[in-house]
Amino acid sequence: MADNKVRVLVVEDDMRISELHQRFVEKLPQFEVVGLANAIADAAEMVEILQPDLVLLDLFFPEGNGMDLLKRIRSSEQPCDVILITAAREMSSLQEALRRGVFDYIIKPVFFPRFQEALQKYYDYFCQLQKGGALDQRDVDRLLHAHRAPEVDTGAIPKGIDSLTLTKVRNVFDDPSVTDLNAEEVGKAVGISRSTARRYLEFLATEGFLKADLIYGVVGRPERRYLRND
Repeated sequence: MADNKVRVLVVEDDMRISELHQRFVEKLPQFEVVGLANAIADAAEMVEILQPDLVLLDLFFPEGNGMDLLKRIRSSEQPCDVILITAAREMSSLQEALRRGVFDYIIKPVFFPRFQEALQKYYDYFCQLQKGGALDQRDVDRLLHAHRAPEVDTGAIPKGIDSLTLTKVRNVFDDPSVTDLNAEEVGKAVGISRSTARRYLEFLATEGFLKADLIYGVVGRPERRYLRND
């Protein structure tokens, strides 16, 4: 799966912004930009020819509205997903976008952390789709809600647990290649200390998202490892 990159088409009328979004994409090794389109007509042709997995789409163009391209993509049943990146702040624009099945909606100006979060969630979703096979309800819930924030009751999060870091720790275990990990391995993956990772792992274990096993080696103390409680 690591070599199976998500192919991205950037559709944005401002050439400088389209190049910025291209640079953002290129910072993420799981993605590659297959084309840049600065007009709706060019974008429609490139979607048909290049068959991207994901389109990063602006709404406002001198010659029309990006929502028209979204409608065309859906009506032609092109096998691609769409993330809107737009200055449109009207509730009606968000409502129409959701009804037409966008994966995410990012309001300009775009900051890299929010951009990265959206694409990482899309990649997790993409990987789940590539696995194929039979589904259980947990798989369905994960696929349908991959673009939403984890359902965490922030009022129930104890002191010392940050919701953003908690999401990052959860995402480590959403990787289908991951079996079980210890606190040190999770800490390195997320960029936090071993003791901090252990705190988050224990919290997720009490919430039922993870389960913990003690692994006894030949020498030394037993090692505590964590895996998804599927």
